[in-house]
Amino acid sequence: MTSLQNRQFKLIARPVGMAKRSDFEFTTTPAAEPGAGEVLVKVLYISLDPAMRGWMNEGKSYVPPVKLGEVMRAGGVGRVVASNDPSLAVGDHVVGITGVQDYAAAKAGAMTRIEPKLAPLPRYLGALGMPGMTAYFGLLDICDPKPGETVVVSGAAGAVGAVVGQIAKIKGCQVVGIAGGPDKCRYLTDELKFDAAIDYKNQNVSEQLKLHCPKGVNVYFDNVGGEILEAVLAQLAMKARISLCGAISQYNNIEGIKGPRNYLSLLINRARMEGFIVFDYAARYPEGARAIAGWLADGILKAREDIVDGLETFPETLLKLYHGENFGKLVIKVADA
Repeated sequence: MTSLQNRQFKLIARPVGMAKRSDFEFTTTPAAEPGAGEVLVKVLYISLDPAMRGWMNEGKSYVPPVKLGEVMRAGGVGRVVASNDPSLAVGDHVVGITGVQDYAAAKAGAMTRIEPKLAPLPRYLGALGMPGMTAYFGLLDICDPKPGETVVVSGAAGAVGAVVGQIAKIKGCQVVGIAGGPDKCRYLTDELKFDAAIDYKNQNVSEQLKLHCPKGVNVYFDNVGGEILEAVLAQLAMKARISLCGAISQYNNIEGIKGPRNYLSLLINRARMEGFIVFDYAARYPEGARAIAGWLADGILKAREDIVDGLETFPETLLKLYHGENFGKLVIKVADA
């Protein structure tokens, strides 16, 4: 098995601001031999997620940081090419943490078998993967939207936001998405049937929120933080609920994260803002996956992937997330299935 050559991106420096290629080392080594209870997975697709920037920082977080010299952490989909565990056979397709590399040796129990005939493989990294679970539990468990309520979601054309908005529509809500650029906004209203879309790059978000949410915002799913969070806080309805999923506008700040200056809107409106981590819902992933798979099968929920070819493109492709250039779930194709 050691004849297999494994390209890897290793983190060798803590990025300051945006991550750059020189923060990583691109090396080629023989693929590892799987140990007892392990499998060797040929990585086919790698998930690029906003949280990866936080994993590069040293300091306390919900998961330990990637150590310097380690393969960069990433979720991936792949095919088992060697197995030392009866639960997974050679040829099985799996999803799990693979890292940014061609081959991943991992505990069989850390990998989940998937069925490639049921959905395209990249979908298991998007609507049927962590982003879908994030949307499902972050909206329904944290915010409990009711029919007729107004739901606003930022990063609405991204992997999480697009699913959030569609679930809110399924639940009978009025949905307003915030995204960057006219193409993304047209996608939200024309394809995903959002009630309205706000182009934060070309429109005044505060004015548009007043226009589209005349009775205030009942539910806000926040993926971006910063000025957009402040704009929504200013438009809250009484007893509003906010789900804090992420703050992509702040991840590359050199001077530190900026919090909302008008947080007292929470007090005035008796509102609630709650952060969550999708891993907290791991025991319930099957519930979320069943629901989303059903909606996909019924055609009432749509998914979109933004697929870039080539493992070697990783440092530059990752930056698409922070520039708002991705359209749907951002994935790198590593090898043919």
